[in-house]
Amino acid sequence: MPVRVGAGCTHDGMELRQARSRLQARGYKPLLRQAAPAISWPVADFGKALGGIVAELPPSANLSYTLRLMIFLGIDPTAGRRPLNYALLDGKLNIVAEGAGQLDDLLQVIAPYPDILCAVDAPLRPNLGLMTDPEVRRQFGLSAKSKTWTHYRVCEFELRRRNIRLYNTPVETDAPSWMQSGWQLYAQLQAAGFAVYPADSASRRLFEAHPHATFTARLGHLPYRKDILEGRMQRQLVLYDEGVQLPDALETLEEITRHHLLRGTLALRGLRAHDELDALATALTAYFAHTRPREITLVGSPVDGQIVIPVAQLKDHYE
Repeated sequence: MPVRVGAGCTHDGMELRQARSRLQARGYKPLLRQAAPAISWPVADFGKALGGIVAELPPSANLSYTLRLMIFLGIDPTAGRRPLNYALLDGKLNIVAEGAGQLDDLLQVIAPYPDILCAVDAPLRPNLGLMTDPEVRRQFGLSAKSKTWTHYRVCEFELRRRNIRLYNTPVETDAPSWMQSGWQLYAQLQAAGFAVYPADSASRRLFEAHPHATFTARLGHLPYRKDILEGRMQRQLVLYDEGVQLPDALETLEEITRHHLLRGTLALRGLRAHDELDALATALTAYFAHTRPREITLVGSPVDGQIVIPVAQLKDHYE
């Protein structure tokens, strides 16, 4: 039977199902029963946009389709006057927006986007003491009588034992201010309609990520320190090679000349700061979780928080 899509003409159901699948794979969602303006294309243009998927439909027909763009949001909370860096990517890894500021600033930026998968570089929950449980310790081959690793969440232990270093999360009352700010951020995002991943029915979801782990997993080894030039260039190259629409970091080398160094005019245009790169890496992790779910690993226990890593399987150890 023919199927009616939006306000457009009727076409054979098989072709429309294929078109829907291609749209959804690119980060778009059809709104067939919602009062949002439809986007109408001639079939020839629609087919071109989708790689020719509807090339066999009548050239004179129109398809009307209401599109909602899926956004991948990365947040890197920091200490200081601007408590968070953020980056928004679309389904083609274009940078929709990026910046630094307060949560209110970010909520204004994301207001137009109903469908968002958000990754945050901060512990999702306080330490609930799972690593003190004798049964949990036995699962990892740890002595039930030892206190080693008891100050870590399971996800943090799993990464640290692979030589991916990160802060341990204490119980809530002992947490440093930046961690408590992170929990406030999660609470405010949930109040703004975000559900904890992988809640499939929610249009806005969030999870915990860790950019150092993301870069390590994608490189297959430990990266340079992020606060040095080589580390920034390396991280931007990783993002560039993954398809994020950033300048090639190697172009920065063209600016490193004797003249610029002696004059103190080395600008390094196009090279992102490490906080900006961390925000982009968390956004890329969200992109992987949505578009390539078989290529992610959820590390840890859902009880005290899992960290999403964009790799199908972690190595036992990273050098």
